[in-house]
Amino acid sequence: MFIGLGTAVNVGTVLLGSAIGVLLGHRLPERTRELVTMTLGLFTLVLGGRAIASGISDALAAEVGTEARLLVVLGALLIGGTLGSLWQIERRLDRGAELLHDRFAARSEGSRFVEGAVTSTLVFCVGPLSILGSLSDGLGHGSEQLLVKAVMDGFAAIAFASSFGIGVMAAVIPLAAYQGLLTLLGFALGNFLPAAHVDALGAAGGVILLGLGIRLAGIRQIPVGDLLPALVVAPLLVALVGAFH
Repeated sequence: MFIGLGTAVNVGTVLLGSAIGVLLGHRLPERTRELVTMTLGLFTLVLGGRAIASGISDALAAEVGTEARLLVVLGALLIGGTLGSLWQIERRLDRGAELLHDRFAARSEGSRFVEGAVTSTLVFCVGPLSILGSLSDGLGHGSEQLLVKAVMDGFAAIAFASSFGIGVMAAVIPLAAYQGLLTLLGFALGNFLPAAHVDALGAAGGVILLGLGIRLAGIRQIPVGDLLPALVVAPLLVALVGAFH
């Protein structure tokens, strides 16, 4: 296991899925794809619970106090979620993806290669799991989150390639660059932030993963994108509470 493994596997599954989609076409029935997505959603709930349990650590307790650990994570999520909702991060992400798709699709003048590359790039790169998984990988918490994403992207690549063709494979270039940079950012933060700050960030990320898992499982459409500022708020809140502890 090494840092960056998750992105490497993600690139591999997109290439494999694209090849299967081009060669075999759209053969998977809708009910099978839905079952796969719901199963991955349930497993994402497991990953979220594991991240929370790992983040509520002794290092965090030593910094803010045993009783304040969960309150710090809750505070980060409430503050971050409020900011994200006011800034409409979830809506802006969706709208930005739509604008990029429409702009590039219009310029492609009917080119299925460009359409496939743009559509799949947006699907593979725009999303909380891409951010959370890459940061977690870089922080040294493991690549499980990106491995789950890799499976989802592989199935999505099959569907896209069956419609758009080999252009879907071109999405691996921005995918590798985007997640690679986020992984490097996580690695830098891991070397810069104290353990308690990193653990609080991980615990907040775990709660966001729970929300994503609930959404993937089809239980409720939680706007997890609006919760992303909590990843920044959590270390700051640890520093603030720790100063008075």
